[in-house]
Amino acid sequence: MTTKKLLLALPLAFSLSGCIIVDGDGDWDDHYSSSSWQSEQEKNRDNINSLVLGAKRSDVMIKMGEPNFSEAFTKDNGKSYQILFYRTHREHGDGETSKDETTALVFENDNLIGWGNDALQGVRKP
Repeated sequence: MTTKKLLLALPLAFSLSGCIIVDGDGDWDDHYSSSSWQSEQEKNRDNINSLVLGAKRSDVMIKMGEPNFSEAFTKDNGKSYQILFYRTHREHGDGETSKDETTALVFENDNLIGWGNDALQGVRKP
């Protein structure tokens, strides 16, 4: 009796495990809320546009929130640099934020000295 029930239940279990509902064409963008990353990028761009040189890093972080990436280093002249990267545009539709999709905010001794690629390259020069 138990064997008969098992033989009846087994095919039913296998047939039900194949039942799924697919909404969309399977693209990552369909499952990742596009309004989420778009609104984050727009908010970050707006906030960056309102920054002023000389602002304290702590004040900028209150305004901007946590960065997507960060770096810090000290040069031979004793000046310390912090670089905060915030997502501002989309390059790849892979659902991940990479540095080429961010804007760098560059701080020297905790004061904002610039943002963008030119500012970043300026402090990375030897």
